[in-house]
Amino acid sequence: MADGAGLRLPGIGVTLAGEKLPKLVDLMAHLRGADGCPWDCEQDYDTLKGLLLEEAYEVVDAINARDFDGLEDELGDLLFQVVFYSCLAEEEGRFDIDGVIERVHAKLIRRHPHVFGEVHASNADEALKSWLKVKEQERASAAPGKNDEKSVLDGIAPALPATLEAHELGLRASEVGFDWKKAEDVLEKVEEEIQELRRELNREAGKRSSRLEEEVGDLLLAAANLARFLRSDPESCLRRANQKFKRRFQALEKEMAGRGRNLRECSLEEMESVWSELKSHED
Repeated sequence: MADGAGLRLPGIGVTLAGEKLPKLVDLMAHLRGADGCPWDCEQDYDTLKGLLLEEAYEVVDAINARDFDGLEDELGDLLFQVVFYSCLAEEEGRFDIDGVIERVHAKLIRRHPHVFGEVHASNADEALKSWLKVKEQERASAAPGKNDEKSVLDGIAPALPATLEAHELGLRASEVGFDWKKAEDVLEKVEEEIQELRRELNREAGKRSSRLEEEVGDLLLAAANLARFLRSDPESCLRRANQKFKRRFQALEKEMAGRGRNLRECSLEEMESVWSELKSHED
């Protein structure tokens, strides 16, 4: 393990990995030991994947809710998954938590030449271009002699949710200048895709089935890129929209129940009227 001094950012007196991280690593080793937890001992790389994703999304939910007490807790759960995977790898002699920390430390130094090198970046956009240039160089050096055959889209994790894959595809394409100039241009693309979807919907039912899904996908891809241009990510945007819909729909159920009504007994017009009323209170 790293010594007690831990890792420090230059000019910032904040310990990133000090006495606490070794305690967590030691606890993990005990849980996997002979006198440890039977459940922890049975886990492997595959059985933990679902938990890793669940913890990551719970972090996102805490951030969206600005629940900082919950965020501290969820970040701990996510960190435990990192330690768990590192423990599994150490048991097999592949790497350990020190290697994980050292790799990300070296990567961050390498990808910030505008901080630790001679490159200048006066704003966030220039810093991002510097970061992306280093990433491109890393991808090129990963397969020497085959650079002409490599695609800038290579290496995108196939397990990403489709919304985040769309975000990453757009980001990668932008590295070589294949991108819109401004958010308004992307919005025009969204409107164009809506019009194409409308035209497909106007076709006879038997003739539109093969292309309808494709047109919806094009619309979602354009919307994902709009989120990217607005410095957000489509997954977070959609999750927030989902949560808002859930909150409003449950408020609708509660309001109608207070009136002695069940939603199944209500007309669409009644529900939309109350929905609009509830929405106006939020705004």
